[in-house]
Formats: sequence, structure tokens, C-alpha cells
Amino acid sequence: MKLKKPSLTFWQIFNMNVGFLGIQYSFGLQQTAINPIFLYLGAPEEMLPILNIAGPVTGLLVQPIIGAMSDKTWSSRWGRRKPYFLIGALLGSLCLFVFPHSPVLWFAVGLLWILDVGNNMAMEPYRAFVGDKLPEKQLSLGFQMQSLFVGAGILLANGSIVLFQYWFGGESVEMAATIPQWLYYSFYIGAFLSLTTILWSVFKTPEIPPSEEEFVEINAIKSLSLSQRISQPFSEIAEAIKKMPNFMWRISAVYLFQWYALFIYWQFTTPLFKLTLGFSTSEAASQAAKMSLTYNIVTMVVALALVPLTLRFGGKKIYAFSLIGTAIALFAIPYISDPMLVMVPMILFGIGWAAMMGIPYTMVSKIVPQDKRGVYMGILNMMIVIPMFIQTLTFGPIYKYLLGGNAINAMLFAGVFFALAAILAFRLNERKSVIED
Repeated sequence: MKLKKPSLTFWQIFNMNVGFLGIQYSFGLQQTAINPIFLYLGAPEEMLPILNIAGPVTGLLVQPIIGAMSDKTWSSRWGRRKPYFLIGALLGSLCLFVFPHSPVLWFAVGLLWILDVGNNMAMEPYRAFVGDKLPEKQLSLGFQMQSLFVGAGILLANGSIVLFQYWFGGESVEMAATIPQWLYYSFYIGAFLSLTTILWSVFKTPEIPPSEEEFVEINAIKSLSLSQRISQPFSEIAEAIKKMPNFMWRISAVYLFQWYALFIYWQFTTPLFKLTLGFSTSEAASQAAKMSLTYNIVTMVVALALVPLTLRFGGKKIYAFSLIGTAIALFAIPYISDPMLVMVPMILFGIGWAAMMGIPYTMVSKIVPQDKRGVYMGILNMMIVIPMFIQTLTFGPIYKYLLGGNAINAMLFAGVFFALAAILAFRLNERKSVIED
């Protein structure tokens, strides 16, 4: 029988999740600044999906493998999950510092691949880290606290873009085919936060040592040959997928439409505002940052408020209705021509984003074994990156030939996919965990 986990205070849960601020700042730059940089460096709009393929590919490969490896890791000094998100944060920090100095498109695309490897190394063990530390009754608070830091990190990233563009922007960059210098500062801040916030959580939060049974398994892994140790995570992933709960298969269907649609939104907000608001690339990128700033403020405000709502009404209902709200937001955005009013739908988008970043992880964490939590969180994130991978391969031709190369149609397409995700979310069957903490 596993030892009962002690309840943690609010501030202990807060400190545990501070590292997510830096990870999500980096993710915020990827949402808002990376695609404009590709456009600055000469990429055509229909190439944006394929240029973003680094995220899904590295997520598909790195997250489940790192998750499985972290399940079988223990260091008396560094713990189980911490070594992975510390190395990932260091790698991401270096990439963020170099990124705005990209001289040509291929260099920026290559850096995105390395940045995504670092972010995925940090992200996956962090999800399992929260599940490791908290008893079941505090899982909802723990993952919604992560959702709060998701909002805070992306808010800071996009707030910095808006602020620095206001202070230092205004130069004509479209003709020069170079990255504007006002974008540099946001990346420098990201490089600093990526590492320092992770270090905060590393030194503030001790990990729970493995049980005697887990120590036996960890030591058995150490005794294997190098080739066996390399292949072991792959076999464990395959075995976990074979035994995966039916709930996770159902949520994979929701994720297919949800994350396909999110990738469309992030890639095509800048082209959309060039079309609907008549903006230049710099102005459209700034508007996209303001949109992200708005919905992440909402995410921060509502993230913890969702905890009592999910306890009262169930995670499935709150999650599904939040997806409906996100669909309504995307249907509205293309038809609003005022730069201020177009941010109003972001209220619904922010509520949806808060739910997406917390509720599914809470539900899954309750139904998977603690000693397999890393690999199952990795598999859950595979369900995120597979739709993204499909989107990067398929949406370029869809955009060019089916949607007429029109960013308005792209946004409406994403809205339809969110509506389908909501319908599938209502089919999720929540189960009470039988795992003893």
C-alpha cells in the first residue's frame, strides 16, 4: 500500500508551479512572435503550418519518452522529474536568447526545433511532478494552478511584445525582410525567465522518494545493458498504450479537433488582421499579441475559480461548455472590424483556455497509476501533438485550395472544429480514481 500523501498549503502548491511561468512565457512567444518572424524572413502564408511542424514532431517523440524515463529515474540530490525540466529549461533559455538574431528563415526554423525539444523536456515531467506530490483531493487545485501560470506566462510574453512595440516600434520592416529590434527584448526576458523560474521550483519543492517497489524497478533498469536501457522507454510506452483506460481514448478524439483548431488560430491571427483590419505585418502581430494578452488575463482570473465549479458540476460539463464558448469566439472574430471590440470574444477564449490547460490533466491524473504517471502524461501530450502534426501537413493545402487562401475562412474552419470537440467532450465518462495516494 502506498503512503498517504500529506496535503500541501496554497503557497507550497504555488511554489511548485512557478517554473511553469518560464515554460509558458516561451510558449507564448511561440504562439505570437514566431510566425510573424517567419513572415518577416520571407515565408509565404501557406507555408506557416509546415514551418511549425517542429512542435508536433518533437512533442510526439520527446514527451512520452522523457515521461517514461522520468518514471524510472531517481537522484538523491535532484529527484525524479527535476533533472529533466531543468535541462529542458537550460536548452530553451539558450534558444530564446539566439532566436531574434536569426539571419535567414532556415536558421529560425532550425532554432524552433531545438527550442521545442527543450520545452517538451521541461513540460512533460512537470505535469507528472504535480501529480506525484498532491493527494487526489488537491489535484484539481494543483493543475488549475498550472493553468493560472499558463495564463501568467503567456500574458507576460505578449504584454512585453505589445509594450516594446509601443516603445520602440514603428520602423518599416516588411521591405527590409529583417526582424524588428523591438522583438529582441521579449526573447531576452524569456531566456531569463525560462531558467530562473524552474530553479525556483527546483529549490523550493522536494520530491517524494520512490516506494521500495519502485526502487527495485529503478535499480533493475540501471542493471540493463545500454541497448536495453535505450529501448526500455519505447516498450513501456507501447505497453501503456495497450492498457490505456477507455477515458483516454475518448479524450484523444476531443483533442484531435481541439488542438487542430488551436494551431490554426495561432498561425493565422496575424494574416487575419492584415485582411480584416488592414494592418501591416508589425501592426497585425501587435494586435495578435493584444488578443493573447486579453485571453490570458481572463485565464488567470478564472483558472482557480474553475476548481469549485468542476467539483460541483463535474469536469466534463465545465470542459465541454468552455469549448463551446471558444467556438463562438472564433466565429465572431473575423466579423469585428474594430481593433478594440475584436478583443471581447477573448473573454470566452480565455475561459476555454483555462479549462483546456487544467481539467483534462486533473481527470487523467486520477485514473492512472502513480508509478506510470509520467508515461501516461506523455501519452496524453502525444494526443496534443498528433493533431498538430496532422494540421501542419494538411492545413497548408486546405488553406490554399479549399479555403481560397483566405484567413477569415481559416478562422471559421477552426471554430467548427472547436464545436465538434465540445460535442465529443460531452461523451467523456468521468471515473472515480481507485488509486490509493
